[in-house]
Amino acid sequence: MKSCLPLLLATLTAASALAQDTGIYSRTIFADDFAKDSFGKRWGHYKSGSVVKDGVLQGITPEGSDHSAVDNVVIEPEKDLEVNVKFRYTSDKAKSFNLWFDDKTFKGSHAGHICNVNVSPTAVNIGDAKTGNFRNDIYAKKKEPGGLSAEDKELLKSKNKSFPVKLTLQDWHTLTARTQGDEIEVLLDGKSVGKFKSEGIAHESKTLISLTTNPVDVQYDDFSIKGVAKK
Repeated sequence: MKSCLPLLLATLTAASALAQDTGIYSRTIFADDFAKDSFGKRWGHYKSGSVVKDGVLQGITPEGSDHSAVDNVVIEPEKDLEVNVKFRYTSDKAKSFNLWFDDKTFKGSHAGHICNVNVSPTAVNIGDAKTGNFRNDIYAKKKEPGGLSAEDKELLKSKNKSFPVKLTLQDWHTLTARTQGDEIEVLLDGKSVGKFKSEGIAHESKTLISLTTNPVDVQYDDFSIKGVAKK
């Protein structure tokens, strides 16, 4: 009887290749391998002490800051995007980082937040910020004495999804996040972690892509933003 192992391995290899490259996002919008010890002109920053040194972006939130370090790139309006970035946590001070898709011209959510992927050593969280946590009225209620209503809290449950992972210190990993219509798919090291659908993700004009370091000791490399082919 012939072994099924070769067929199984071929199937798994094909599935892995499909996960790594769908062929949809063939247009490079921006890329940085951090080969120079400084940020390029296209990078912007908000309350960030991050530096580019020794071939990597070292995410640093200044001590005492009231906001995590944000390092971002402005792009022309795009709906569907693929963002790739290598990352590693260099100490247990690193709690997580966020990859944000925003639209700074959008006034319906705080800071124009549209959707995000949060990566910690133990979980990947995907959020629809536009119609969830950062929707203007929801964001305002969080700061009010009464806080969120039971209805608000129930709504927010449907705007976020979490997937367990296990990432160790010092090891490099590659995050890939793809938006397509109202869905985000997240991959780690070429393998799909999970997908999440929500209407806010389908926002037509994403114009700002950010890395937010919570709070320090996350390093990044080989950052790229890709769009679908122009017709």
